[in-house]
Amino acid sequence: MSSKQEALPAKATPNRKPTIANFDAVAMKAPFYLRCGAVAFDYLLVIIWPVFGLLLGRSLGIDGAKLLTGELNNIAWLIAILVGLSNNVLLPLVTGQSLGKMAAGLRIVTSDGGHPASGSLLIRQTLGYLLTFASLGLGFLFSVFSSKGRALHDYLAGTQVVFGSTSIRTRS
Repeated sequence: MSSKQEALPAKATPNRKPTIANFDAVAMKAPFYLRCGAVAFDYLLVIIWPVFGLLLGRSLGIDGAKLLTGELNNIAWLIAILVGLSNNVLLPLVTGQSLGKMAAGLRIVTSDGGHPASGSLLIRQTLGYLLTFASLGLGFLFSVFSSKGRALHDYLAGTQVVFGSTSIRTRS
C-alpha cells in the first residue's frame, strides 16, 4: 500500500450509537413530586381552553344549554384536544419532553440515557397513559417504588424519566 492509502481514516461504522456520558439512571431519576408538577402543568394547558370558552360565553351573555352546546364551547374543546395531542404526543416524539417536563427539567430517555425510538414514545404516550389512567393512577405510583422512578407507561415502552442535563458522546 502507498502512504496515501494508509493515511486515510477508517470508514465510519454504521453501528455508532450516541450514549450519555456517565449516565446513572438511579441518580438521575425524576422525583415523584416533580413528575406530578409536570403532569399538572400539562393538564392545565389543556383544561384552560374549555374554561376560557365557558367564561367568555358567560361574559357574552350566553346561558344555559346554549352555553354548553354552542359553537364557542365546541371551538374551545377542539383547541383543548389539539393542544393536548400536540403537547402530550407530538412534542414528546420530537423532543422527549412535554411542555410540563420542559418546565420541570425532566426528559424521557431509554435505559442507557439515549433518546427513545418514536415507536416506544408513541406506545408510552398513548397506550401507556391510557393504561395508567385506567388503573386510576396506580400505574403512576409505580414510580414511587421503582429504583429508577419508572411508572407503568415507562415499563411498557422501555423508557424512564430523568431530571438533569446530560452530555452525549458517540461510542463506536
